[in-house]
Amino acid sequence: MHNLKELRNNLENYKKKFQDRNVNFDIDDFNKKDLINRDLINKKEKLEHEKKTLSKSRDQSNFAKSKKISEEITKIEKEQNISQTNLDEIIFSLPNLALSDVPIGKDEKSNKFIKKNGDIKNFSFKLKSHVELGEKDKNIDFDTSIKLSGSRFVVLKDKFALLERALINFMLDTHVNEFKYTEISPPLIVNEDVMFGTGQLPKFEDDQFEIKFDNSEQRKFLIPTAEVVLTNLVRKTILEKNSLPKRFVASTPCFRKEAGSYGKDTKGIIRQHQFYKVELVSIVEPNKCISELSRMLNCAETILEKLKIPYQVILLSSGDMGFSAEMTYDIEAWIPSEKKYREISSCSSCGTFQARRMGAKFKSENGNEFVGTLNGSGLAVGRLMIALLENNQNEDGSINIPDVLKKYMNNLEKI
Repeated sequence: MHNLKELRNNLENYKKKFQDRNVNFDIDDFNKKDLINRDLINKKEKLEHEKKTLSKSRDQSNFAKSKKISEEITKIEKEQNISQTNLDEIIFSLPNLALSDVPIGKDEKSNKFIKKNGDIKNFSFKLKSHVELGEKDKNIDFDTSIKLSGSRFVVLKDKFALLERALINFMLDTHVNEFKYTEISPPLIVNEDVMFGTGQLPKFEDDQFEIKFDNSEQRKFLIPTAEVVLTNLVRKTILEKNSLPKRFVASTPCFRKEAGSYGKDTKGIIRQHQFYKVELVSIVEPNKCISELSRMLNCAETILEKLKIPYQVILLSSGDMGFSAEMTYDIEAWIPSEKKYREISSCSSCGTFQARRMGAKFKSENGNEFVGTLNGSGLAVGRLMIALLENNQNEDGSINIPDVLKKYMNNLEKI
């Protein structure tokens, strides 16, 4: 969320930067709604001051005047609540601003290649996709999942279920033991304030799974990513400066409607309504966001390097970044059956954008300041499994287990 005072004072500059994010900021509409809201606030404050002055007088004739003023205040409050809602609809829908190093562009065509790592294997036999590899003994079972839940779900069986668990444990151990993240086991259901804090609401409500509770005072949602709960661990908090940075990691199921993705990646487990992800979140001083982003990116890359999976790193353009991000790197793993790289992680700095929405601050020499927040996949489990299966397949359909993963797979050499 943006500082309203800064927004008012730099409207043209903000308009240009929002255009870089593919958002048309209507200055006239903003000014109109902002002026109405400020006018109502001023009227209410004047009446409250007048009422306070009358209350200090012992003149009984002022009682009627005070009552009339109270009625007028109530009326104005109702009008101001409506005007505030109208203004908030604009403010809450405005994305974060891209940093100066972010390439400007409307979509992925303007993304910037950063580097490649790892050697792509030359297979001497006809490659199988992860779907074909999973067909044996129905270890990747879509037929059953459709009967249970519908499309975009999957049932993993036997050694494939073990592989999923092994990958999760391997990643958690790496991030906790090697990179000193604090492991968290968070709730999977959160309230709307928490979803607002990280930017999922109100703009992306159509992509969320809402849970219906009887007599609930607040709406509840299944988390679309552990970023939501991990980042909100510091909501409405004033942290000590020496407690920063805070680094959290969690493995959770993630739930997404995938609104707008109809017809995309319908085959296999690339795009699911429910999937596991190991998520990294950092809470830092704002001026350390970029150095922390490099660190987080390295943590995510290390997983692929240890598993010897080829990958590339891409810096996303202003039009391809997520709503809350100011800079994002995507890591894309090599998928042999498709002969292309596929996103397996996004690592983003959000600056103070989410902190303003959450009310998360730290004590600095200049008073209380908003913290900086970062998040990244470390990694998406389903897509990591696809990359591992396909890059380590043999002609007979068996899968070689990477050395670093064997202790998590009961020392199996292959499955």
